[in-house]
Amino acid sequence: MTQTRTWSVENLDCASCAAELERTLSTQEGVESASLNFIAKTLTINSKNGEDDAFWLSVEQAAKKAEPTVRLVEPSTLTAKRIWSFEGVDCPSCAAQIEAVLSEAEGVATAQVDFATKKLTIKTKTPQPPAFYDTLLAKAVDIEPSLRTYEWKNPALTSPFIQPRLYRIIASVALFFAAMIAGQPLLYIASYLIAGYDVLYKALRNIFAGKIFDEYFLMSVATVGALMIGERGEAAAVMLFYLIGEYFQESAVIQSRRSVLAALDLKVEETRLVEGEQTRMVKSEQVGVGSTIRVLAGEKIPLDGTIISGQSELDMRSLTGESLPQYKGVGDQVLSSSLNLSGPLEIITTRLFEDSTATKILHLVEESSAKKAQSERFITTFARYYTPVVVLFALALAVIPSLITGMWQTWVYRALVFLVVSCPCALVISVPLSYFAGIGKSARSGIIVKGGNFLETLRSLDAVVFDKTGTLTSGTFSIDKADLKEDGSYDRSTLMALIASLERQSTHPLAQAFATLEAPYTASDVVELAGKGLYGSVDSKQVAAGNKQLFEQLGIAIDPSLESEASILFAVEGVHLGSFTLIDEPKAEAASLIKALRKRGVDHIAMISGDSIENARRASDQLGLDEVHGGLLPDEKQREVLRLSEVYPNLAFVGDGINDAPSLAASKVGLSIGKGASDLAIESADVAILSEDLNKITEVVDIAQKTGSIVRQNIGFALTIKALALLFGALGFASMWIAVIADTGVTIIAVLNSLRILLARRAR
Repeated sequence: MTQTRTWSVENLDCASCAAELERTLSTQEGVESASLNFIAKTLTINSKNGEDDAFWLSVEQAAKKAEPTVRLVEPSTLTAKRIWSFEGVDCPSCAAQIEAVLSEAEGVATAQVDFATKKLTIKTKTPQPPAFYDTLLAKAVDIEPSLRTYEWKNPALTSPFIQPRLYRIIASVALFFAAMIAGQPLLYIASYLIAGYDVLYKALRNIFAGKIFDEYFLMSVATVGALMIGERGEAAAVMLFYLIGEYFQESAVIQSRRSVLAALDLKVEETRLVEGEQTRMVKSEQVGVGSTIRVLAGEKIPLDGTIISGQSELDMRSLTGESLPQYKGVGDQVLSSSLNLSGPLEIITTRLFEDSTATKILHLVEESSAKKAQSERFITTFARYYTPVVVLFALALAVIPSLITGMWQTWVYRALVFLVVSCPCALVISVPLSYFAGIGKSARSGIIVKGGNFLETLRSLDAVVFDKTGTLTSGTFSIDKADLKEDGSYDRSTLMALIASLERQSTHPLAQAFATLEAPYTASDVVELAGKGLYGSVDSKQVAAGNKQLFEQLGIAIDPSLESEASILFAVEGVHLGSFTLIDEPKAEAASLIKALRKRGVDHIAMISGDSIENARRASDQLGLDEVHGGLLPDEKQREVLRLSEVYPNLAFVGDGINDAPSLAASKVGLSIGKGASDLAIESADVAILSEDLNKITEVVDIAQKTGSIVRQNIGFALTIKALALLFGALGFASMWIAVIADTGVTIIAVLNSLRILLARRAR
């Protein structure tokens, strides 16, 4: 039996050498074929027989002998994602620059530099060897020489106010006031050095690395310039205020991050594992699928599973946002992070800890910041040009008026004030933090938003397209009308029994309408075709039930005397003998949802359904929709979504089933709804609502609009204050310490303003 093994090839820069190496390995004993892809830097070997480790080791040695510089990396070391913790980057703008450069690197799918948690995440388009990531980190260090990375670990949950900066602040303040009282300039310089030695060091190191126009350079130039013109006290005050501002900024960012994640307190770290008659506490990640766990009243369920003993009410508020407890008993599925309210439960686990619902939600929220809103991308671009422009203005302000007036000290001082205000940190940190807070607020209500870009779309929706069954309607069908063609072979009861027996083999919502009928026959060889229906053998007869497309595929002629527009057409032995009209009433909150969406500025609301056009139109008329289409297959639904998207660019699609996945993926923002939403629908959706409550749609729109409002407030506030500070500084009405308060103070206020999203209440 042949075997195949693939390596990543490093240190091979010569195409002809690669060809020669390929030929050499092809002639090795036991090698069926060797293929070296010089572009992809991969080597694939097919062996003639099942070979042992010694054979593969000999192949590697042969490669090394042919090309001594070549390094073959085992497939097991290839990864498509790496995570690091980092230190040495105290400037949000610098973190954004690192992220921007890494994101544009060849082979990188996404790069995310999370300034709040000091977490660097890189995802690649294909699995890559360690050397690939080492190259990227080296590139990041070129951008920010003070960057230090190490293996990722969750930051300790210490108080955000206990930082090394605090002790430096205390020492610097003491020396500053001592200098004021004693009138000793050297004490000002000591205060200045304690507060700003790291800023001076980083600025100097970055200059030698070819990097200027960062906040370290700006603060150093401004304060050293102040010292040179004799403003020692002001230089010390500026550096001290800068340090205090950095301290409060870091505290606010850490606290905000903790506030968001505290709202998502989903994980249960330990599990009570049942082993025979014994139980013991183990780490949740150590519990395998199929294990028995016990959850006592008052405890959270740590893992997804099925109840095998006990009954209780579960509070699922942390997952779905619904406050009403749900009764669960033997055989019911339960989800991790649900709170067991009343009785002990024994549960067979169905998923590992890393695959559990709670863990997936946390991962989705954590990774959501990688999908940036347009305003985030604008701020990143704006910051790239803002600082150099301000520096040029500062230089012009120092030189031109001084040449005219001869008042060099006055205009140089004003230029230094300009430099202090030129850091864009308030914008760079507060805008993404606003979106993250909005995502956290949504998650607390059982709504998983996978990126800030989707919140931005929801803020300005112009159209919403709904699936019908299970989304706008309850999904519980009943038979409204049955047209049957009785003849000598089949009476009414026989026909009803045949279709009921066939429909028992399907889990489709339409099939449930026949659940109350008697099904005395056994169905076999049943084939179900998505969006069409099913057919099979029932009581030795060929029976089919479905729509027109199914009848066309099976070559069954539709009898015009029977209702041809019914929900389900029914045939026995290739003859159309019945038609069933099923009804599915809209959900109680559907009408209020449509009104609420119109009130929030949605211009066009449509429905697309796989159900018959008559049933779809009936539901549409009840709800007052603008457009309706029925009898559509999944690909036809997707085409309708794409067509409407050309007219309404900010279009959302709402669905819950497997057949909705193409439409969810095709829309500008796709929303899956319901605890019963298929895994594929949730994966395809941009927003996953874990509740059946349609009002959650308006809730997430409200959160999106509130988030957008706060983002605009932060941008407007920061730019206005900076513009005023620049103007007053140029005119001589603002000192340097006022400028640094304007800079860091704006950052703190903007960060705290972002947190208001978590406190916002729904509009009634």
